[in-house]
Amino acid sequence: MRFFAVVLLSLFTLAASAADYAREKKWADEVVPSIVAGDPFYLGPVNGHKFLAIYTEAAKPKAAVIVVHGLGVHPDWNLIGVLRSGLAEQGYSTLSVQMPVLAADAGAGPYSATFGEAAGRLKAAAGFLRDKGYRSIAIVSHSMGSRMSLYYLEHNPNAPVKAWVAIGMPGGEDYGKIRIPVLDLYGGNDLPAVLKGARQRADSFRVPGSEQVVVPQTDHFFNNHDTELVKTVKEYLDKVPGK
Repeated sequence: MRFFAVVLLSLFTLAASAADYAREKKWADEVVPSIVAGDPFYLGPVNGHKFLAIYTEAAKPKAAVIVVHGLGVHPDWNLIGVLRSGLAEQGYSTLSVQMPVLAADAGAGPYSATFGEAAGRLKAAAGFLRDKGYRSIAIVSHSMGSRMSLYYLEHNPNAPVKAWVAIGMPGGEDYGKIRIPVLDLYGGNDLPAVLKGARQRADSFRVPGSEQVVVPQTDHFFNNHDTELVKTVKEYLDKVPGK
């Protein structure tokens, strides 16, 4: 009986941690026809599944950026669309990638079970950009996507990534194991967990060039602050050495 209980528990855990690929497909079916700037395609497979990515090449690219969305959305959603198109206009080619999503009613907690697959997708994204000839790659992530990016960077210390902009990082996450400069960016009216953990995140910086910036009177999604968001990220990336 104990053996069968263990098997059932393992199957339940696997089911609970699996990304909702049907929901991803639904997102893709809705998003791809509406894309104006950038070229949609599928990367992978990772864990046996390909995933949507949108590559937007700058006219005279000085570097490339992997753009990582937050909980349960898609690679052209809201401020992610603003970042991937806005940074391309500023000289940074962007690759916005679909992260694993769960059911629409899933909270933040269960998403930790998808971090391994998320890291695999980010690794594939970095490989794609390397194959394109980019030797300077950064990550710009938002909210849950920042937690996924943290997991990727912690478990891939030799990843070909030279800088990271973590926007609206939930809680007091620790940047102590990160070997590249980090910009911890959030709004003055951000979510309570983001605001509460700000000091702890700043205190965990270990790499010179890391900064924390708060944009006053701005919410978690930088609504009505598109220009300031792109400008702040671009100016930080411009300062990264070795570009």
